[in-house]
Amino acid sequence: MICVVEDDPNIREIEVYAMKDCHMETKEASCAKEFWKLCENEVPELVLLDIMLPDEDGISIVKKMREDARLSDVPVILVTAKGTEIDKVRGLDAGADDYIAKPFGILEMISRVKAVLRRSKSQEASVEELSAGNIRMNVEKHRVYVDDELIELTYKEFELLRVFLSNAGNVMPRNLLMDRVWGTTFEGESRTLDMHIKTLRKKLGEAGERIHTVRNVGYRLE
Repeated sequence: MICVVEDDPNIREIEVYAMKDCHMETKEASCAKEFWKLCENEVPELVLLDIMLPDEDGISIVKKMREDARLSDVPVILVTAKGTEIDKVRGLDAGADDYIAKPFGILEMISRVKAVLRRSKSQEASVEELSAGNIRMNVEKHRVYVDDELIELTYKEFELLRVFLSNAGNVMPRNLLMDRVWGTTFEGESRTLDMHIKTLRKKLGEAGERIHTVRNVGYRLE
């Protein structure tokens, strides 16, 4: 089930119609209260979420979902009139999987929904625990430890580290990291990646020195 959360009835009607036209089971909510009520009875496969809702900010909703055991792995695509890079980064760091700025085309929306669903299903087969040296990650519980000390990471930092741990010893090109963590539709500049690498290294402490920069190529976790 795809859940469309949008307070504008005209936009919501178009989104729901497009989903159903592609044979996707769809339910709708006009506010956060209705969305949370829907989630009590059913866990969505994906949420198409407007940021500017009358009763709760969309980014706040994403953060709460990532802290909820039932909803933590549900993919979220944020939809908003805001289009600046900082707004994209805020949404993605909160745990959103993709970002669409209004106005957008219906074909673009459907394409992004299908792409995020594909990525989500491929991640379901991931192993429960990953490690490299003194860095250990419990994928299912969404926890990272360095020398058995719990390290607090943002959603995107966690996903970035998961890619590194899954490919320890291999050079990960910048464009591949952007694709794996932000998705091929993310249009932010590559400095966003550098910023996240910097904060990830800092949070990992001395273990962060294991993430090496490979000049003109990307990064490698030793």
